[in-house]
Amino acid sequence: MTSSAAFLPHSSHWGVFTARAEGETVSVRPYPGDPDPNPILDNFTNALKHRARVTTPMVRRGWLERGPGPDATRGSDDFVAMPWAEVLDRLAAELQRVKDTYGNGAIFGGSYGWSSAGRFHHAQSQVHRFLNTALGGYVRSVNSYSAGASAVILPHVLGSMEEVARRNVTWEQIVEHSEVVLAFGGMALKNSRVASGGISKHIERSSMRDAARRGCRFVSFSPLKSDMPDEAGFEWLPVRPTTDTALMLALVHSLVRDGLHDRAFIDQYCDGWATFEDYLMGRADGVAKSAEWAAPICDIPAEQIEALAKSLPGKRCLVVVAHSLQRAEHGEQPVWMGAVLAAALGQLGLPGGGYNYALGTLAHYGKRNNAVPAGALPQGSNGVREFIPVARITDMLLNPGQPFDYDGKQRNYPHIKLAYWAGGNPFHHHQDLARLAEGFRTLDTFVVHEIAWTATARHADIVLPCTMTLEREDVGVTPTDPVMVAMHRIAEPHGLARDDYDIFTDLAERLGKREAFTEGRDTRQWLAHLYERTRQGLQDKGLEAPSFDEFWQRGNMDLPIGPDDGGLLRAFRQDPVANPLPTPSGKAQISSPTVASFGYADCPGHPAWLPAKEVPNNDYPLWLVANQPASRLHSQLDFGSHSQSTKRQQREVCTLHPAAAAARGIAEGDVVRLFNARGACLASAALSSDMRADVVQLPTGAWYDPVIQEDGTPLCVHGNPNVLTQDVGTSSLAQGCSGQLGIVQIEKFTGALPPVRAFEPPAAQTV
Repeated sequence: MTSSAAFLPHSSHWGVFTARAEGETVSVRPYPGDPDPNPILDNFTNALKHRARVTTPMVRRGWLERGPGPDATRGSDDFVAMPWAEVLDRLAAELQRVKDTYGNGAIFGGSYGWSSAGRFHHAQSQVHRFLNTALGGYVRSVNSYSAGASAVILPHVLGSMEEVARRNVTWEQIVEHSEVVLAFGGMALKNSRVASGGISKHIERSSMRDAARRGCRFVSFSPLKSDMPDEAGFEWLPVRPTTDTALMLALVHSLVRDGLHDRAFIDQYCDGWATFEDYLMGRADGVAKSAEWAAPICDIPAEQIEALAKSLPGKRCLVVVAHSLQRAEHGEQPVWMGAVLAAALGQLGLPGGGYNYALGTLAHYGKRNNAVPAGALPQGSNGVREFIPVARITDMLLNPGQPFDYDGKQRNYPHIKLAYWAGGNPFHHHQDLARLAEGFRTLDTFVVHEIAWTATARHADIVLPCTMTLEREDVGVTPTDPVMVAMHRIAEPHGLARDDYDIFTDLAERLGKREAFTEGRDTRQWLAHLYERTRQGLQDKGLEAPSFDEFWQRGNMDLPIGPDDGGLLRAFRQDPVANPLPTPSGKAQISSPTVASFGYADCPGHPAWLPAKEVPNNDYPLWLVANQPASRLHSQLDFGSHSQSTKRQQREVCTLHPAAAAARGIAEGDVVRLFNARGACLASAALSSDMRADVVQLPTGAWYDPVIQEDGTPLCVHGNPNVLTQDVGTSSLAQGCSGQLGIVQIEKFTGALPPVRAFEPPAAQTV
């Protein structure tokens, strides 16, 4: 049993902490060594027994009465409470029916999300292991909403995203060596406060402060000044959204025109420069990508671009491109062009210099790797070859059998009959939510494990209440943080909630696969099994290697960290023959014959500026920046006390420039309606001059709470911007998420304010 008197160790994606349950509330203390604790920890304080929690298994009434099949009432129907044994019997039978009737290729394992920092209760691993071991496989998704474009383009240019983002330039190098940091998309602390698997020390703020004090120059390219902390003492260039690639091209053009690019480095370490230079200088298309060309595109004066370009040669310069830039149409281009800019300066592979994709985007990046490994739950073997890029879920559901392009191949969307979701909320991650809801209505059966009544749970047929992280035991560890945490249970499960593992164990037993799924281990035995890999690594290095029981009693353990060796790019620079890059040429691909051979007009064989198709117009004159929130991780615990403290009139806050507000008669604190052809949402207006006047910023993560307008489109009364964003792939190459940007009009809302019901459980009855 859990003692309510002691603070027990635990971990989350936003920080290591200790906590104590006290009735319906939780007291939380950040990790003592954390110099900049994340206030998101306070979302735990009221979450345990919140009214939004799912407390008992629920089945949608229409599914019970009419059986599996497409259903227009999915998302608006009421639910029936059902005992665990009965609902698991029904679910096991449905899984077997779909497999026997349609095959495993009709089952989608859609469990994208960050539900727990623990390595065992990792929802994606749990559900994928179950679908593989108990059923024989499922249709999977690849890549992420955060980095769908970059994960595909980077291997064509330099190497895997893991190498370019995680094993590259560290904050230690920046503090000691960097003279200029060009941050395209900024380096917002709200993003780098988070790391999958947990984080014990948030060092980003102090690292930028220390580097700036030494004389490092930070330049932030973003429509929002808030995308870089004041501690960096940065210069702000408020570039127009979607035009960063044009700005980078102009910088390189100035270098090449004046002979300031590093020709020796390019000759030795790069491939395909001549093709790119023909495009850059206008020999290929008659348009030189000069500062004068870029200025009206980017809305940055040509003189300022030229001056910046001239200031870079001879400096230890680091180029960073944030996730935000590639979450847009043609998102592959700024990722590729950032690497080319670093190569033109001859900086790739230098300590504190070169190119570190997404540094400052997550707390994983810019850290040394641990010197010992961490265990992970094996997921078994998937017998199904079909997959989709994760951001193409709605396309798959609405267009079964139709072709789609991806990374040089044409594939076909599978015909999905059953989707099984655990640990994620697509009504946060995905775009054009009315279309997503339409897609889910095509399913025979939609199964969701959830702690709370998210919009995803409300659209499900079977909702199984699972424990939240505070109600579980686990091991928290990530390869780039040196603190391993014995995540003790802080409180008993709320209502009838059960661990995902226990739910899947009972389902596997009904399917005759219990032993295959569990391997004969209960939760504590699995934790000890996963810990053993780390213990063995410590022992092999001659270091103290406590037993699992000793580690569990201690609560946490410091792990040794590896050298700050710069990873793949440093090794390549030191010896390009012995350490070639994993590209066709073994060098940095300034242009790529491979990508060119795909023939994609929306992703040519070299980085290029390609205008977005959806841009502000007379009807919708403002850019919508739908960025990540500061008060929660994605949509997690939106009902938490910290997230709620940032809302006004129960609604999300959007920020716009005073000039844009004045033109529309909007004052600070007014409730406003943001709208376009896809839908609308309400939010509370905040005014700030630290942003472009043609931009309105509304963070993601407010739980979807729609009412249907007269034109049939949804109005989210709570403030979810993905009712407005477009559901199109970044390009034919990656098919990544393009949800960072949209176009909208905004007006003062003068009607009666509809109530926010996002956290109210749906209507339910007992069998």
